[in-house]
Amino acid sequence: MSRFDLKDQEDFESTRSRADILYHSLAELYCPYLKEKIFFNAKGWDHIRFKNRTRSRSPHDQYVRFKLLPLAIWVISNSHTLQGLCSTKAFESVNINSRRDNLLKQVTFWEFMAVLDEVRIKVVIKQVEGGEKHFFSVIPYWKIKPGTNERILYGHLPLNE
Repeated sequence: MSRFDLKDQEDFESTRSRADILYHSLAELYCPYLKEKIFFNAKGWDHIRFKNRTRSRSPHDQYVRFKLLPLAIWVISNSHTLQGLCSTKAFESVNINSRRDNLLKQVTFWEFMAVLDEVRIKVVIKQVEGGEKHFFSVIPYWKIKPGTNERILYGHLPLNE
């Protein structure tokens, strides 16, 4: 059994509670690569728990991301190398005159990867045009086990890739 296997609902709730306390204790974190503060707002927390506004992630997927949150914080505060940069236009929900509206905005994503504690993760920072840079996601490196379609969390890339 791996440390990322969800044991029961009580394990899920205690892990979620610890991650919630950790996440909301961080207002901001300095990133050496970007040379500025990265903010931890509700959008990042929601992305850990939901795929989009109407669909939540599976309990196991949330559990793994909750467990990886301390590693993601370490990656942001210690990364000096960028692994990916993507800039695109996307519809973003914004407040305009006391109402929510979807507007086409320039969105930039920065990706930092690391292998920590024998786990390979990707941390994504997001900035919407005119806004601040904020933590967006921590993504585990999954592989599908042949024959069973079971997702396995990998630390290091196999040499034959």
